[in-house]
Amino acid sequence: MSERNVSFGEDSTTSQEGNEKETMQPKAQQPRSVFREILFLAVLCSAQLFTQSALAMTILPQHLIGLSLGIADDAGKLSWTAAGYSLTVGTFILIAGRLGDVFGYKRFFVGGFLWFSLWSLLAGFAVYSNIIFFAFCRGMQGIGPAFMLPNAIAIISRAYEPGMKQNLAFSLFGALAPGGFVLGATFSSLLAERVWWPWAFWVMSAALLLAAVLAMVVVPPTSETRDLMERTEDNSSSIWQRVDIYGSITGVASLVLFNFAWNQAPVVGWQVPYTYILLIIGMLLFVVFILIEKRVRHPLVPFGVLKIDSVFTLACIAAGWSSFGIYAYYSLDFLQVQRALSPLLTSAQFSPAAASGLFAAVTTGLALSRLKASTVMLIALTFFLTGGLILSTMDVHQSYWAQTFPGNLILPWGMDMSFPAATIILSRSMSREHQGLAASLVNTFVNYSISLSLGVAGTVSSQLEKDGGGTLRGTRGALYLGVGLAGLGVGLALVFWFVERFRSEKPSEGTAEEKA
Repeated sequence: MSERNVSFGEDSTTSQEGNEKETMQPKAQQPRSVFREILFLAVLCSAQLFTQSALAMTILPQHLIGLSLGIADDAGKLSWTAAGYSLTVGTFILIAGRLGDVFGYKRFFVGGFLWFSLWSLLAGFAVYSNIIFFAFCRGMQGIGPAFMLPNAIAIISRAYEPGMKQNLAFSLFGALAPGGFVLGATFSSLLAERVWWPWAFWVMSAALLLAAVLAMVVVPPTSETRDLMERTEDNSSSIWQRVDIYGSITGVASLVLFNFAWNQAPVVGWQVPYTYILLIIGMLLFVVFILIEKRVRHPLVPFGVLKIDSVFTLACIAAGWSSFGIYAYYSLDFLQVQRALSPLLTSAQFSPAAASGLFAAVTTGLALSRLKASTVMLIALTFFLTGGLILSTMDVHQSYWAQTFPGNLILPWGMDMSFPAATIILSRSMSREHQGLAASLVNTFVNYSISLSLGVAGTVSSQLEKDGGGTLRGTRGALYLGVGLAGLGVGLALVFWFVERFRSEKPSEGTAEEKA
């Protein structure tokens, strides 16, 4: 029995245009109250809040965690505590959206919270084990957000019709990224300094369990696209064909191996055979994945539906968010190592990003109804580049107000302008049954780029340190890599802007010729 599709949109009142159309795209009743709708959005947006909070939980107190696990001076292993989490978030999102499309978004959204809660609990108990078990728990944690994020966005895209209300909902979702990062950084630092760092994971586990219960109650049932597909296509395709099991296996395996090689190389070195062997196998599996996608009936990533706008958007997202991953990790490490700040004080210095991100999100929600998405994306990448230039050139003995403060104000604008813009571009360029895929692709590129960039930056940093430059030179080198990636993103966004501008002007020129 199919579940109903929730709709809180401005134009979602039921019409009598035909029973057949209504059967194809069923709509639920309007929310009973404003409070219920606010709670509905709050629960969905908490997926972004918890995701970024968990990312920050090992970046700020990493040296205290490393001390208790016996790896306080091993930067390569410490970076795995953040990179391993982002790796699974970015990788498993690839299949999470498709599973939501086929089996229903709500069950995977709630299931993501429960999985996230379980492995957060176990990550805290890793204090009694070693870094290998802790890094494994961090990786398992990431599977939870991988299922929460795309299904939350898919629910929002189906709940609201395109327009101002949907723009603001997507912007609010993105706004909680810097706020969540600050929240996770602050509480994990506070507990690590004043109590014991495992308590941050145990508190997170309890909060996620509460969110799962709220989601069960507040989020209305969403329609199963499986039933929609059965009414619009032949019934010869099995469930596993619609999930694209072979594409899922090869796609996830290729992304994991490729990313693992880059993040493991700073720990053991590229001279160790298994690092570059895994890299090569990952690349070969990706080729196999593409070949499979071109032959199956229901590809995990239907390349044919990706328009030029989507390709440019994803490329810009990859460049911008990979630079953010580097800035977040290495600029905060700079404050702790070079300026000898405590994790809690470092969190306090980064806290203006939360307020700046919220303001940026509201501004973006309004701007998206007036500006082309390519223009918003270009502005976002410019913020990534500007914020990175400021943070990467900070002097060790400089005042906080000179560069650290303005850098932390500017950087969130890149995050909170690019994410909603990309989400809206892909959501509106894909059909209704591919909304989970649209959300998956954006979140895959966001989180996978963060993890991969940390691996590449770790290689740059470790090589510079081995050459006798010390930790400061290694940190600078990593931050400059982030600046280069943001600069690449600005270049891609400029091309995207010119392509969209040329395309929009072309019909008007043709009309003028006809009139002449």
